[in-house]
Amino acid sequence: MKKIGVLGGTFDPPHLGHLIIAQEVKKSLNLGEIWFIPSNEPPHKAQATSSAKTRIKMLELAINCNASFKINSIELDRIGKSYTIDTMNELIKRHNETEFYFIIGADMVEYLPYWHKINELLDLMTFVGVQRPGYNLESNYPIVTVDIPVIDISSTMLRKRLKNKQSVRYFIPEMVYHYIKEKRLYEY
Repeated sequence: MKKIGVLGGTFDPPHLGHLIIAQEVKKSLNLGEIWFIPSNEPPHKAQATSSAKTRIKMLELAINCNASFKINSIELDRIGKSYTIDTMNELIKRHNETEFYFIIGADMVEYLPYWHKINELLDLMTFVGVQRPGYNLESNYPIVTVDIPVIDISSTMLRKRLKNKQSVRYFIPEMVYHYIKEKRLYEY
């Protein structure tokens, strides 16, 4: 049976924190691949600033050097809010010989009691929690924890820095940095 890690998010923009999490979880749990799944309309936060096409392009640039990192656009193919239960049911239907590991930050670990159909989700996949500064990884729900180097980077922080004309170089992959500059993204 294949073992696949799933890392969802808006990736607006993708940054080194995403890549470090993906690599550390892949290595720690001996996963075959990590699938980056950009969300269409996440239920717990505002809609993405950049278009789906732009976020996919940035993700392609971010992961192009790692053959075990893939992009899956399943949530972008749906209209409306993206609930994890819908995504996982569809992934399992398409890949029934796969064991899925859903990677979440400690901020989302704390939010698990409020996830849509959380008990059904627990039957479909294994949650993998990684540390984020200021949050707790403890939960009443079964999660596998993976220690990662904690780097306090968020896409929100990067968008604010870009809006304020501050550098984001070295926070994001070099090719993503050049793409953002070329396309003048996040310059409000």
